[in-house]
Amino acid sequence: MKYAIGPRREIGIRTIFNMLGPLTNPAGATSQLIGVYDPRLTEMFAGVLKNLGTKTAFVVHGLDGLDEATITGKTRVTELKNGLINTYDIDPVFFFGDIFPGDALLGGDASVNAEITKSVLTGNSGACRNIVLLNAALAIIAGEMANTIKEGVEIAQECIDSGAAIKKLQALIELSNS
Repeated sequence: MKYAIGPRREIGIRTIFNMLGPLTNPAGATSQLIGVYDPRLTEMFAGVLKNLGTKTAFVVHGLDGLDEATITGKTRVTELKNGLINTYDIDPVFFFGDIFPGDALLGGDASVNAEITKSVLTGNSGACRNIVLLNAALAIIAGEMANTIKEGVEIAQECIDSGAAIKKLQALIELSNS
């Protein structure tokens, strides 16, 4: 897969590699959150994950075009749990009371994105924090640490607000620099 990255970028369109990457996780994860670029792929991916032995998964597509759960509008979610596949939409208004414009999520170069990440993990509120909370909530549920998205959001908020998330980032930075 690593050899396909350069040519994929040069082509500039989505290819089969956009689909294979998330499905070829060498870690053999049994619980996953995967984003897809097309809403028609959520159920297909869930079915493939089921066939690969995944226990719990959320396959998501933000209806704004993002390949993740979004806070600019609804997200299509296909959930795999206990061998059953269920598809539904989630609305960020239910969790955060509002939606955000897409430009509130714009990043930049590596240094800008690093600052955004640090801002989120040090407790700053806004669109970037909410999208992190929503996606983290789905991952927390997949990992069987919460039963509902609201509960997952609360756990993610506590992780950030307690300082645990930024400490993990700092430990990762230290490890990668050693």
